[in-house]
Amino acid sequence: MTGGDAHDRYWLWWDVYFGVVAATVATATLVVDGHPLWRRLTAVGAVAAMALVHAVAEWRLVRRDSTLAVPLAHIALFAVAVAAAPFTTWLLFAIIPLIFQTVSLRRSIVLVVLVNLVKPAADAVTRPAMVGADLLIGLITTATGVWLGFWILRVIEQNSERGLLIEQLEESRADVARLSHEAGVAAERARLAGEIHDTLAQGFTSIITLLQAADPSLRDERIALAVTTAKENLAESRALIAALSPSALTAGSLPDSVRRQAARFEQETGLAATVRITGSPRVLPTAVEVVLLRAAQEALTNVRRHACAATAQILLAYDDAGVRLVVRDDGRGFEPGSPDGFGLAGMRARAAQVDGTLTVRSEGSAGTTIEVEVPA
Repeated sequence: MTGGDAHDRYWLWWDVYFGVVAATVATATLVVDGHPLWRRLTAVGAVAAMALVHAVAEWRLVRRDSTLAVPLAHIALFAVAVAAAPFTTWLLFAIIPLIFQTVSLRRSIVLVVLVNLVKPAADAVTRPAMVGADLLIGLITTATGVWLGFWILRVIEQNSERGLLIEQLEESRADVARLSHEAGVAAERARLAGEIHDTLAQGFTSIITLLQAADPSLRDERIALAVTTAKENLAESRALIAALSPSALTAGSLPDSVRRQAARFEQETGLAATVRITGSPRVLPTAVEVVLLRAAQEALTNVRRHACAATAQILLAYDDAGVRLVVRDDGRGFEPGSPDGFGLAGMRARAAQVDGTLTVRSEGSAGTTIEVEVPA
């Protein structure tokens, strides 16, 4: 919720507040004030005109800062009311908050000073002896009014900030739910692919090997039919494994898939992305390849969205202990110790599923380095 939205949301309560103060002051002026009736009626008429201006025009100008006409009209009518019946000075309690609601902070301070000079100016004509006391009271009410205005604006700003935080929290919850769902689906697909590979596919391969060992020439029609059936089912099993694996991995090895992601990144962003492969690439368990490929994709996405980088470098290093994926950029980085975003949190969770680790290093203008290390 923006500051303007907050003002609009609570404007009805300011209407009520202004109406109560204006009605109370007008009633008290008629009943209690000892000035002649014509002066009291003049003061009440000015108060009624202020209420009319407020009802017709002022609510349209909440925090728009588009014109000074309305607050100046209030001050002019207030001056008429005070000159006719000094008791109406109590209207300051309604006018000052409305000034801060209508125009910017700097203009509000100037107008608050101006409205507090109305009473001393009126008494300078009718009761010169009271000017000193009026100025002292005006100084106090000015300081109080400015403090009250600051307080009102700060409350509204905090309300707006809370509204934005609530919106961000709701979006974050939706992102967490989506990422959790995606991670769960990917993990289950990888698990099923691994199970099919380790059981059905290997089983059919063993059957074919045993049958061909028993009859290398496949002269026995029944053995030949069994081998053909086993090969067909092996092909179906491999098709299922391919369908359950990430689409980016179905067209080649993990290094090829990472290179394709880098090429797509260059095409979409116009930034240079280099890929370096070290060690001896080998076939990894599907779950491990999924984690490394998703980490590369998410890291490049972060570079695109947040880093403001010129280049990105990707390293895929194979060794006897496992595989290490490193994505480095030369962008603006972020503050050390900052909490993980949802992308980093997702990478960390995926790495943990295969006993891997995620390391993030960022040094401000030196860029960011994301490293995923998986034993395999």
